[in-house]
Amino acid sequence: MLENKDRLNLQKAIEKFSSANVLVIGDIIVDHFIWGTVSRISPEAPVPVVNVTDESLLLGGSANVLHNLYDLGSRATLCGVIGDDLMGRHLLELLQQINSPTTGVIKTHDRPTTKKTRIVAQSQQVVRVDREKSGPLPAATLDALCSFIEANISSFDAVVISDYSKGVVCARLMDHVRRLVSLHQVPMIVDPKPAHVDLFKGATLITPNHHEAEKMSGVTIDDDESLFQAAAALQQRLDSTAVLITRGEAGMTLLEKGKAIFTIPTVAKEIYDVTGAGDTVIASLALGLASGLSFAEAATLANFAAGIVVAKIGTATASAKELMELIS
Repeated sequence: MLENKDRLNLQKAIEKFSSANVLVIGDIIVDHFIWGTVSRISPEAPVPVVNVTDESLLLGGSANVLHNLYDLGSRATLCGVIGDDLMGRHLLELLQQINSPTTGVIKTHDRPTTKKTRIVAQSQQVVRVDREKSGPLPAATLDALCSFIEANISSFDAVVISDYSKGVVCARLMDHVRRLVSLHQVPMIVDPKPAHVDLFKGATLITPNHHEAEKMSGVTIDDDESLFQAAAALQQRLDSTAVLITRGEAGMTLLEKGKAIFTIPTVAKEIYDVTGAGDTVIASLALGLASGLSFAEAATLANFAAGIVVAKIGTATASAKELMELIS
């Protein structure tokens, strides 16, 4: 349970979210949900027949981080790549609906807009279909991304790197971002992919999940000691100020330079869907740090936010109002 003074600190930080401005850099995805019911198995193959009842297009990947930031009451700008196609136009429309700037979203002819289609029946995901092209970006596209970041970095209170291994997060981009955040003293919070671990050297805070932390550190996590070893190995390898390992039902574990390991138990009463939970965590961490919270306080806040979204079906967000109510 939170003590009253801790509760008040978190509530005061949430009230400051509206004055924060965050830059989100990473892989933009359109999340396509097809909702339906199943009452029979296909006579053509042993698969369920889904009777479609609804369909939706949502901001996904790094765009879902941005959506979380807006729902938490802050300002934010997205920086990434879309294709010159119908899904790309839908993505821009979704950003316009939440009044988010689109100047950092670069169109490219070299790939389609990444789209993940999930078919969900009776609250269970039946299948996922991905349409994407990953790999290195054209030099001109990278130039445009780097130019946008350099021209605007001074206006942001935090930078989030949201890596989904589609090609935006690469050595050249990260070298550029690392130099700029160091120059302007802006915290950089990273949601990583294990294949790119060394790209994130110098991150203020890195947020791998349990399995990512194992792959990135080379340590199998099976008890508190190995958990500490994995976090310490990552912190040393990346020279990061803090490492936060998200552990699903086991909560979160934070290791900050010069401090003892800090474990936060989950507040989720029921877990229906973890889709997008990592996006919620990193958005609330960035806002917590931008609003003056310590790493431990920001992680506690993020844990509350995660508890809200895992109780929802599909790509979900937590609002400032929901967060306030849960902390209260």
